Amino acid sequence: MSLTAERHRIPLSDGNSIPLLGLGTYADPQKTPKGSCLESVKIAIDTGYRHIDGAFVYYNEHEVGQAIREKIAEGRIKREDIFYCGKLWNTCHPPELVRPTLEKTLKILQLDYVDLYIIELPMAFKPGDAIYPTDENGKMIYHETDLCATWEAMEACKDAGLAKSIGVSNFNRRQLEMILNKPGLKHKPVSNQVECHPYFTQPKLLEFCRQHDIVIVGYSPLGTSRDETWVNVSSPPLLKDPVLNAIGKKYNKTSAQVALRFNIQRGVVVIPKSFNPQRIRENFQIFDFSLTEKEMKEIEALNKNVRYVELLMEEKRSARQRTVASVTQPLSPENLTCSI
Repeated sequence: MSLTAERHRIPLSDGNSIPLLGLGTYADPQKTPKGSCLESVKIAIDTGYRHIDGAFVYYNEHEVGQAIREKIAEGRIKREDIFYCGKLWNTCHPPELVRPTLEKTLKILQLDYVDLYIIELPMAFKPGDAIYPTDENGKMIYHETDLCATWEAMEACKDAGLAKSIGVSNFNRRQLEMILNKPGLKHKPVSNQVECHPYFTQPKLLEFCRQHDIVIVGYSPLGTSRDETWVNVSSPPLLKDPVLNAIGKKYNKTSAQVALRFNIQRGVVVIPKSFNPQRIRENFQIFDFSLTEKEMKEIEALNKNVRYVELLMEEKRSARQRTVASVTQPLSPENLTCSI
C-alpha cells in the first residue's frame, strides 16, 4: 500500500473512502478551555489532516463545524475534502430518534451531511434529556434496545443523504453478526471503531472485520492519556515501550509515530486525539517512512491484550464518571472495546 500525506484514503464497502489518519476531538468540557478544539481542528487541517472524528457528547461539535467552515471560506479546502465522523449516543437508539439526533448534530456543525455516522455503543440508556440518566441511587437507567431496528433507522439516514456512510463502534463479533445477518439488510456497517494499539492489537476482531469488508478504526492508538477517572493507569505506558523507541530511533521518529505507522500499515485507521499543536503536527509525520515486515511482526508481538479505556467503578467519582463506568463494565475484553 503506497501511502502519502496527500493520499492515504482506503476504500469503504459502500464505494466511499476514509483517510487512514484522523484527528480525535474527545474533550472533557469541564477541563478543556473554550476554543481549544476550534484551534486544534484548524491547525490539523492546515497540517494536512482531512479526517476529523467527533461526537455529540464531546460538547464541541460547534467548534469542529466552525473550523471546517472557516477553512472552506479561506479556500484552503472544499467540503468534499473533509471526512467527518459523528456518533449516535446511547439515549437515542429508538428508531424514531435516530434521524432527529443526526439532524441535531448537523445543525450544530452547520453542515449538510456527515461522512460517517456510527452507533457509539451497542447498548441503550433511557431516552430523554439526560446524557447519563440515573435513578435516585445514582445507578444507570438502561433501555431495551433492538440494534437491528436502530440500524434500519441508520440506513434511512444514509438513503436520505444525511450520512454518506454508516458504521458502528465498540461492537463485538456477535453484535456485528446480528446486523450482518439481519433480514432485508440494505447497507452493512462500513466500519467498527474500537480501541486498538500495539498493546491491544485486536487480531481476532480485525480478521473477522476484514472477512466482511469492515474497516477497523482504532481509537486510543497511542495508548491514551493517564487520566485515572476513565483509564487503567496500572497498565504500562505504551509510548515508553523499548521496542517502539528502538524502532523510532532507527527512523528518527518518536514511539508515537511508530505506533501510528504500525496500524495504518496494516489498514487500521487511527484517530489520535491531541489539542497540542506540536503533537498534532508530529502525529501527521508518518508517511515518510515505512516499517519492514520484521518490524511489523516485532510490534505485533507486543500485544498484551491491555485495554486502557476501562472506566472502573469507584464510589468517590462524580455521578458522570460513575455512570460511564457502569456502562462499560459488562463489555467483554476479548471481543469488545469500551469508549465514552
